[in-house]
Amino acid sequence: QVRVVESGGGLVQPGGSLTLSCAASGRLLSVYSMNWYRQAPGKQREKLGAITEDGITTYADSTEGRFTITRDNAKNMAYLHIHGLKPEDTAVYYCNVFSRSATNTLDSDWGQGTQVTVSS
Repeated sequence: QVRVVESGGGLVQPGGSLTLSCAASGRLLSVYSMNWYRQAPGKQREKLGAITEDGITTYADSTEGRFTITRDNAKNMAYLHIHGLKPEDTAVYYCNVFSRSATNTLDSDWGQGTQVTVSS
């Protein structure tokens, strides 16, 4: 079973920066794409971007160039770097991981999310 854990959220002032982490663990053979989403209060979950095992990144237009996704394959970790935070970035941020498990099944797993609050 694959476990996904996000961390790094918190209270940040407008204009600040934050790096969120996503750790995938368990009986993994391979980790494919690692994807970041967020869900603001009263809104649908929104995909922010993704990074492949080869380091290729894609981003939603809504990220406005303020979000960067990186990855450490040796640690099965992905990172979401956000700068120029705005109050409207307040949301729970989720990581979604596509992987191949030790039982040779393809899995899609979600973490519990990490809260980011942007406020002065």
